[in-house]
Amino acid sequence: MRFYDPQGGEIHTDGISSARYKIADYRSLFALVSQDVMLFHDTLYHNITLGREVPMDEVVAAAKVANIYDFITSLPDGFDHVVGDRGMALSGGQRQRISIARAVLRKAPILLLDEATSAMDTESERLVQQSLEELSKRCTVVTVAHRLSTIQNADCIYVLDAGRVVESGKHEELMEKKGTYFQLVMCN
Repeated sequence: MRFYDPQGGEIHTDGISSARYKIADYRSLFALVSQDVMLFHDTLYHNITLGREVPMDEVVAAAKVANIYDFITSLPDGFDHVVGDRGMALSGGQRQRISIARAVLRKAPILLLDEATSAMDTESERLVQQSLEELSKRCTVVTVAHRLSTIQNADCIYVLDAGRVVESGKHEELMEKKGTYFQLVMCN
């Protein structure tokens, strides 16, 4: 997202160097879900839409993809529920799913997931993973993860060690190599 520019080499998006884009135009290509979720003392609706006026059916669809819809509708105020400062009235997994709904709503061609399911229990993670797999049919998903179960279905996995790519391939291929990825999976 050009928070930092490369110190060497280039990053290309659709064959164009990221340095050739205006930063605002480049960032419009991305939706980001990080492990550090920023929520505001506002309603769930406004935390998902980030203050934009968005039709409720689109917000509901995004909440369903993020597996947060049932929780929201169980609240007396539903989407009008105020989450409190930084969303502290919510669990870590709930905050994460709201962030995922926010990213889904952006409809960006590239979705960045930086440890996006790290605050979730196993069942919530499984449900969100199913939703993200469906979403990945409509956009490119780049996932950064230490929890290897979140990347096993990826089209390509890049294994980094000391800042360098040491292996790449599908889960099955990397397991057969019995290299760094294999060792990481066996340790988990």
